[in-house]
Amino acid sequence: MSSNENASPVSESLFRNRFYQTVLISNIFLQIGIWVRNFAILMFVTDQTNNDPLAISLISVVEFAPIFVFSFIGGAFADRWKPKRTMIWCDFLSAVSVFAVLLTLLYGSWEAVYFATFVSAILSQFSQPSVMKLFKQHVHPEKLQQGMALFQSLVAIFMVLGPSLGIFSYHQFGIKISIGVMGVAFLLSAVVLFRLPPDVEVQKHPDQQKSKLLRELADGFLYVWRSPVLKVLGITFAIAGFSIGTIQTLSLFVVTERLGQPKEFLQFLMMINGIAMLIGGAAIVTLAKKFAPQMLLAFGIAVSAVCIVGMGFSTSVPLTLTLQFINGLTMPCIQIGINTMILQWTEHSYVGRVNGVLSPMFMGMMVIMMSLAGVLKKFFPLVEIFAVSGIVMLVGAIILIPIFKHKPLPALTPETANPS
Repeated sequence: MSSNENASPVSESLFRNRFYQTVLISNIFLQIGIWVRNFAILMFVTDQTNNDPLAISLISVVEFAPIFVFSFIGGAFADRWKPKRTMIWCDFLSAVSVFAVLLTLLYGSWEAVYFATFVSAILSQFSQPSVMKLFKQHVHPEKLQQGMALFQSLVAIFMVLGPSLGIFSYHQFGIKISIGVMGVAFLLSAVVLFRLPPDVEVQKHPDQQKSKLLRELADGFLYVWRSPVLKVLGITFAIAGFSIGTIQTLSLFVVTERLGQPKEFLQFLMMINGIAMLIGGAAIVTLAKKFAPQMLLAFGIAVSAVCIVGMGFSTSVPLTLTLQFINGLTMPCIQIGINTMILQWTEHSYVGRVNGVLSPMFMGMMVIMMSLAGVLKKFFPLVEIFAVSGIVMLVGAIILIPIFKHKPLPALTPETANPS
């Protein structure tokens, strides 16, 4: 079966596509839950530990470490399981885990907030590859990059609203009600996903049905290794993970130490970034067909590298906000470029595994550096940490230059890309 046999006609508006409508609505609820989780828990842990860098960095570790561990397995199972059913169960189980944490909090164990983030991160590794598979199945190939740009615009809107939503929820209602909001949001997302078109039954060869999970994982690695584009993308992923992981948990200290602002000022940095992402995403919607995704990705990474260095050196609030805005303008180039490249250079039956191979290369380095960030902060100035991070990020952009001329391979099949 063709990977796009069930895709909507190229002439049909994305917003008339039932699949696209549903994932957008579902994502609204997911974004509410995620942003309330991120900032309510950040503020809560900061208050509980008196701004301890290690405790704050642990929030990011428990969020991203499961992604590194489970994305291998999640990608393989996403290729085996029915995507609609997988997504519904993942959101439902996320809601259950959140309500379990709420019960624990009622009995006085505040450390349980880490568990809500931990479980949600694990389940996302089974759900996210399924979304990618359905994109490939239900969205016309010529509209993939535009669809990703519109989808990213929704994420940008919540980057504007989300931090304030999370901080407001925590300060007005406390951590317990904030946790409850998270659970309801995940549950509503699961309910909305019942609107998705029925899963397509894919006929598999008898030998494929009997294949072992480890063999399927190995096939995913081999598939990436044999693709010059996906292989370079994997290296870029690892470099970007190193850079972003180094500074991910230290943004709070840029606010408090470099800018001399209270920790709540972090929400304004996020809001500026989100506004810029919304503008950048809207621009890419109109320019999506004019630039190859690998060029979008390289441009976004290069600009991000410069902004990271600048924010590390800056002690001026206006300058830092300006750099954050510029960084946000080009962030959609990175996210849209990555997702489009994976979809355009991957055959449908391998989308989950390719995603499961590439994501750990980013997340693995990111988790390692986030784990070390609290220690680095004790021994090195923020300026030096941000400078090294930006230089490393720039290397990731340079590595992409050799694949600028590569074109997607529409006839790509498992047999030609990954011969046994």
